[in-house]
Amino acid sequence: MAGPAEMEQGSLQRTFKDLFAGAAGGIAQVLLGQPFDIVKVRLQTSTQYPNALDCATRIFKDEGPAAFYKGTLTPLIGIGACLTNKVSIQFGAFHWARRRFEASNTASDPLSPGLSYGQYYLSGAFAGIANSVISGPIEHVRIRLQTQPHGAARLYNGPIDCIRKLSAHEGVLKGLYRGEAVTILREAQAYGVWFLTFEYLMNADAARNGIERKEISSLKVAGYGGLAGEALWLASYPFDVVKSKMQSDGFGKDMRYRGMRDCFAQTYRAEGMRGFWKGIGPTLLRAMPVSAGTFAVVEATMRFLG
Repeated sequence: MAGPAEMEQGSLQRTFKDLFAGAAGGIAQVLLGQPFDIVKVRLQTSTQYPNALDCATRIFKDEGPAAFYKGTLTPLIGIGACLTNKVSIQFGAFHWARRRFEASNTASDPLSPGLSYGQYYLSGAFAGIANSVISGPIEHVRIRLQTQPHGAARLYNGPIDCIRKLSAHEGVLKGLYRGEAVTILREAQAYGVWFLTFEYLMNADAARNGIERKEISSLKVAGYGGLAGEALWLASYPFDVVKSKMQSDGFGKDMRYRGMRDCFAQTYRAEGMRGFWKGIGPTLLRAMPVSAGTFAVVEATMRFLG
């Protein structure tokens, strides 16, 4: 039997593998999803576009094809630094929480260490909360770069300049971390549902066909990942709309929203329930390939690493 030192080393090694697999999936997620994301954010924060197609067409016509990758450097910086990017944090934290539940379940009933679906949700929610520490400021910077005026009127000369200027407004917590409360709510709900849906579909497939998880084909893994992505956004989209509005809002006398609750209230008064679903079309179009690619790459990487 392995001693405590060997078990700790194995757990640490497993965590590094989870982080590395998440990093690989994160690169795929950013590169696949960024063009859809800028259309989503523009629709959420502006009334000048009647629909997603008009938004995409005008971005291409007025700003050129490179505009669809505005702010891409920011999430890629998060991906590169020691593998501590948002997606590697998501998977690392999820699997850490999952293993803690498995250990607790084993202590209670050695014959049934598997997680309940409530525990899968809580593991995903924990991953989302952990992820919010980095996703909040990264997405804030990206949104500022995506929504700033084009050409000579632009406000920021890149992500570093944007971070510096946002931090200068009322400090780091109220400037760079604006909208963090609603980010935490969105991340917990989103990733609780994301991981729960994927694990349910994978477990159901393995049970239905009498096979081990590693025997499920990559095509099915991608398909289940894509469905999980749809579930993620359907479960959390209103939080995302409020987050985008707050993180594109002005400062000082130009600030429209006093906080998260005020933003919810103003959005409902001005636009009704439809206001919380603006941009859902391109978001769901983006979610399927991005989430499918993320889970396929992560799962393939973890199988390769063993």
